[in-house]
Amino acid sequence: MDFDVKNIDLAPGGRHRIEWAEQEMPVLRGVQQQFDTDQPFAGLRISACMHVTTETANLMVSLNKGGADIVLCASNPLSTQDDVAAALVSYFEIPVYAIKGEDNETYFKHIHAALDHKPHIVMDDGADLVSTIHKDRRDLIGNMYGGTEETTTGIIRLRAMARDGALQFPMMAVNDALTKHMFDNRYGTGQSTMDGIIRATNYLLAGKVTVVAGYGWCSRGIAMRARGLGANVVVTEIDPLKALEAVMDGFRVMPMAEAAPIGDIFVSATGDIHVLDESHFMVMKDGALLANSGHFDVEINKPALRQLSVDEPKRVRPFVEQFTMKHNGHRLNLLGEGRLINLAAAEGHPASVMDMSFAGQALAAKYLVDHKGELENRVYTIPQSVDQEIARIKLDAMGIQIDTLTPEQAKYLDSWEEGT
Repeated sequence: MDFDVKNIDLAPGGRHRIEWAEQEMPVLRGVQQQFDTDQPFAGLRISACMHVTTETANLMVSLNKGGADIVLCASNPLSTQDDVAAALVSYFEIPVYAIKGEDNETYFKHIHAALDHKPHIVMDDGADLVSTIHKDRRDLIGNMYGGTEETTTGIIRLRAMARDGALQFPMMAVNDALTKHMFDNRYGTGQSTMDGIIRATNYLLAGKVTVVAGYGWCSRGIAMRARGLGANVVVTEIDPLKALEAVMDGFRVMPMAEAAPIGDIFVSATGDIHVLDESHFMVMKDGALLANSGHFDVEINKPALRQLSVDEPKRVRPFVEQFTMKHNGHRLNLLGEGRLINLAAAEGHPASVMDMSFAGQALAAKYLVDHKGELENRVYTIPQSVDQEIARIKLDAMGIQIDTLTPEQAKYLDSWEEGT
């Protein structure tokens, strides 16, 4: 078995952490039991490009239990947990190509290693597998059942491909499932982003002006958790509806140009490029923290930050690079190299919220198998029935019961004759 991990001797610790996460993943555990019986992926190859974490490991094991021949590579150079990568290779015989801190050349070498597997299904987090297939590995397209996509940034890329007629196989937008973006994006990203910032800096957030760029589901969670820690939260937006929602939720809303001089901490989670840019760096306070929770490291304009700095950045803490501005001597602190701060400096989302997201991933892959040959080359959302089943299992695992409609109530909702 070929693989590329940092140190295979880290495997025992990784296995313990995988098992720890599994205790908090009852929905995926139920899916795994179903897969073990039904073997929906028997004879099929799946290549996955995801954050190599304990939660992802449990998803890989579940797919493997369902008969899939799995290969995993990292979807971000700083998100890999090296002990988990080693454990997947050593204990579960799943090839992994991922090393925390790998350079871009190694990152894309690992992408191609995963595609050398000649997958029938790809499981993506950021659409790097899909875009690489379409640009460099088009020989694989004829073999494809389709793929699944985990994150907002990837969905944006895939919808652009579909709109341009470039997408050559169907994709399932796992990110757009309600059990994903309402819970994973909001509660998972919110908590883990704050966790990453605190671990990287040991800062007290109470009283700090924290500027959150965007007010999508991820940014909603970040703003909510920052406020819960006592921060004075400012939201910036381009969408008038989302901006209005942020105002109604009690946050100050203003353009980034107005927020830049007053912010102590900046967090971007928009999926777009240069949200924090040269003009903003020029007016920021001495000691400002710059963090990103979007998938790619493009939201903070790092080349502009380097150009404005007097010299090379100083590594003042393990995940903090300090840039001293030429024009005023202010020190701006870039966290986690501008990459996903919740995975660069912390452990990512808690297992209990990834439980729902990864159950959606697993069931979306099964949907592709069940509907092979029926789907068009476009982006599909997870069926509502699957979303509701995931939520039902999660509630059962939490010991929470809910009401059901009586026959009379169901009839009333289905009829149009009865009114006031």
